[in-house]
Amino acid sequence: MMRGMDRWLRPYLKAPSYPADSVTRVFLAITDHFEPFHKAQDQAEAIRRMKRWQKEFPDSIQEFKDATGRLPRHTFFYPVEQYDTEVMSRLADLCAETGCQTEVHLHHENDSSESLRERMKRGLDGLERHGLLHHSPDGKAAFCFIHGDWALANSHPEGHHCGVKHEIRLLRELGCMADFTYPSAPSPTQPQRVNSIYYTHCSGRPETLGEGPSAACGQVPDERSSSEHLLLIQGVVALNWKRRKLGLLPRLENSDITLANPPTAERWQIWLRHAPRVLGRPDWAFLKLHTHGATPWNSDMLLGSAMRRFREFLSTQKVSIHHVSAREMVELVHRLEDAPAERGVLE
Repeated sequence: MMRGMDRWLRPYLKAPSYPADSVTRVFLAITDHFEPFHKAQDQAEAIRRMKRWQKEFPDSIQEFKDATGRLPRHTFFYPVEQYDTEVMSRLADLCAETGCQTEVHLHHENDSSESLRERMKRGLDGLERHGLLHHSPDGKAAFCFIHGDWALANSHPEGHHCGVKHEIRLLRELGCMADFTYPSAPSPTQPQRVNSIYYTHCSGRPETLGEGPSAACGQVPDERSSSEHLLLIQGVVALNWKRRKLGLLPRLENSDITLANPPTAERWQIWLRHAPRVLGRPDWAFLKLHTHGATPWNSDMLLGSAMRRFREFLSTQKVSIHHVSAREMVELVHRLEDAPAERGVLE
């Protein structure tokens, strides 16, 4: 049996799926849990990893433009508790050169609301020092978020990796626009809702992370401005029957792209059928993939031949593909809520 099936199988069976050939536009965001210090021996190794990305990433994307002539976008969700001046400076230079963006990733454990607030403020200040913190029109911080170890709002059933049940309220207070943590299957932190774009609420109970209204065309929900709700944009959870265990059981598809499981044409078809939609636009797929790209093994995939083959495959597809950052995906969702006409959204 697959781990964590009790969390995601029933929601998956109930969630809508769509014919792959019904999609007219795909908005593709790669959200990278970008951790240069993960299993690195020292700072020097983390800096070598950053130097590799600075050297290889710009060249790796130059040949591949989307339907509007844009190069691929990468969103670096940097773990703000691992601040390092040189690493962050190099990341800022890479984003300035490529048009990619940096957002907030955080690992923490046994926090209180007060200690988490201070931890987050230090992290945001670190991004600000390098020009990586985005702001709303009124000058306040505005960021997208990924929770380390998947435990948003203390969602681990044993209370690990967080400690703050009302974390969503605190994130909203600090300027969080949307969360990109999920899917986390097969982790027990997986919400009991999949393949969705919706506004979860801050109830203090992790089992309610799957509750809340879906984003819908022409409808601006009260939850969008609520300090008690947060927009969640999920990646795909599905069953892959073409890639079976022991030749019998389907494998779990959870949108994670790795050296062992790179993006492929086969996975692309699954993603098109199950990627979240904004209600009222079933032909527009919001495809969020995730990875841990700073590790050498996944860097080999993202900067090497596997990703190149996938981008070459994308260039042959008839569907209109749009490379977007996580932030741009949030903005597209809100534009559909504000003005569902295609022209008003894409201009």
